[in-house]
Amino acid sequence: MRILLLEDDLNTARYILKGLEEEGHTVDHLADGRDAVAQAVAENYDVIILDRMLPGLDGLAIIKTIRSAGRGVPVLFLTALGGVDDRVEGLDAGADDYLVKPFAFSELLARVNALARRPHTKGEETRLKVGDLEIDLVSRRVTRGGDIIDLQPREFRLLEVLMRNRGRVVTRTMLLERVWSFHFDPKTSVVETHISRLRAKIDKPYSKELIHTIRGSGYTVHDGS
Repeated sequence: MRILLLEDDLNTARYILKGLEEEGHTVDHLADGRDAVAQAVAENYDVIILDRMLPGLDGLAIIKTIRSAGRGVPVLFLTALGGVDDRVEGLDAGADDYLVKPFAFSELLARVNALARRPHTKGEETRLKVGDLEIDLVSRRVTRGGDIIDLQPREFRLLEVLMRNRGRVVTRTMLLERVWSFHFDPKTSVVETHISRLRAKIDKPYSKELIHTIRGSGYTVHDGS
């Protein structure tokens, strides 16, 4: 899944990021409310985890703006405001679920998974398809030509990013940011190594290549049609 985490407490954010990424999810993290609105409206996410108290713009204003923009993405409020009135206010504003801090990560994960299983509104993809290759983002199942392909969590995230951008070139820098959360170049061959592993599973057993290298630019996924 692709998840947007809006949380200004860095310790809490690191804890959630680590847990979700270990589960193989792609997580974008923002701490400022105004940046959060633009990101949430412009991008397609499977779930948004939203703190009530954020600098720049509070959580209630953020979710109202998201809903007024026609975005039906599931939203989980994660907050220290645990009173009944606070919960009602958050749900009435457009949230789908409400979890009070402190929380157990296992419960957060269960709630995120439950939200992702709900029917999505039109335009929000839960399946990505290129040729005979398909990813189910909810069940985390990858198939090609009907064959189930077993991917490691990082491989799944890499393929998800490529397929979300199918037909477009994804640069090495973009992959480092979106798959490994590196906002700098670590000067390693981690991208190239994982692309090679993906190709061995996705392309090598089949007659048609789907993952293409654009020399000097990056990588793209397409079926040539």
